[in-house]
Amino acid sequence: MKKLPNFKLKLIDGAEIKSSEIKKAILFFYPKAMTSGCTIEVCDFQSNFNKFKKLGFNIIGASKDSIEKNLKFAEKYKVKYPLASDEDKVCEKLGIWIEKSMYGKKYFGISRSTFMIDSKGGLFKQWNKVKVSGHVKEVMETAKNCP
Repeated sequence: MKKLPNFKLKLIDGAEIKSSEIKKAILFFYPKAMTSGCTIEVCDFQSNFNKFKKLGFNIIGASKDSIEKNLKFAEKYKVKYPLASDEDKVCEKLGIWIEKSMYGKKYFGISRSTFMIDSKGGLFKQWNKVKVSGHVKEVMETAKNCP
């Protein structure tokens, strides 16, 4: 079973979580708080929060946005699970900080990705270049088979 690299994420409540502490969790990375796709994704996980809890899963959403911006995002949409700011180059460690292109301009950003971590802290499944529509439903189906 593949393990996550060592990293830490700063949560909006001021706490910090280390990769070694993440067990039975959905860890997803979104490109930018308050944008349409990211709002839909965060709210889809929010709508299914209790279903994931029943399966024993924690949810953590993360982006490169500041703690303050993620806190406003969480407050605006009444998010029940923690959001985190990647201040430790976690995206780079996970290989999801990629070159992108928009209107001919090249830049680096997060490849929307989700990581399912099992009860022993192993990487059960990884989704890269996620399309928002239907993604949370797919994650939920997979979660039913995760130890």
